[in-house]
Amino acid sequence: MPITTTVITGATSGIGKETALALAKKDHALYLLVRDMDKGEQVKQELISKSKNNNIYTVFCDLADMDSVRSAADTLKSSLMSVNVLINNAGGIFNQRETTKDGFEMTFAVNHLGHFLLTNAMLPLLERGQARIINVSSDAHRIGKARFKDINWDHTEYSPIKAYAMAKLFNIYFTRTAAVKFGTKGVTSFALHPGMVSTAFGEGLTGFGKTLLWLGTPFMITAEQGAQTSIFLATGSRIDAKSGKYFSDMKVKTPSATATDDAARLKLWEISEEMIEPFIQ
Repeated sequence: MPITTTVITGATSGIGKETALALAKKDHALYLLVRDMDKGEQVKQELISKSKNNNIYTVFCDLADMDSVRSAADTLKSSLMSVNVLINNAGGIFNQRETTKDGFEMTFAVNHLGHFLLTNAMLPLLERGQARIINVSSDAHRIGKARFKDINWDHTEYSPIKAYAMAKLFNIYFTRTAAVKFGTKGVTSFALHPGMVSTAFGEGLTGFGKTLLWLGTPFMITAEQGAQTSIFLATGSRIDAKSGKYFSDMKVKTPSATATDDAARLKLWEISEEMIEPFIQ
């Protein structure tokens, strides 16, 4: 039986790490895209120890740095013939507005644009692997608004919650458009809500954002529980017909009405293509 090759971002902690462990135990060849290589190597050795799977590798990738993202994609293309699963799992919420060295607002870059570039740069590998693209979104998208006129929060008062909600909405737009654009090439695309997971995510928040997290604490699930839908989408059979859908608890879930706006999802794709053009030539 051929080995399944899986690439995953954000696998050094939380649901990403639990997803990677489960897939390692299922004998996937894993490529962990990590920003901290020392931590990445520690997690790699831990996964090998727990899964008895030696087919695990680390590749440097800083999703906030578009040159780094492109370099990671080039490394994968030089090492692999195909990829069967791409899990765009990494994410972040930032208490203060920050910009990347490329001039993008950090929440937008880390949660959406870096993964958009990575996916498009890896497309030849994904096509040859008839891959599944799995985007970890969130039910936070339900309060998200597409602020296309100020996508970098240059003129609007920055809110970490609103910035994160917009980025998670963009994950769904990206998923739905990728399903249409890549579907004829045998590539499928899925988005998911992992649940309200008890991890270190958002620990730096203050004010209203911290209050929201505190209010949700009694309802939180473990990282292992939160990883189950990602694992299901990476390994489940007979789900290709559901490409473009949004999942929660391993079932299709209806996203917000805003998330089904076809004009908005196409506009996001167009804007994102323009932004990554300097890095994909």
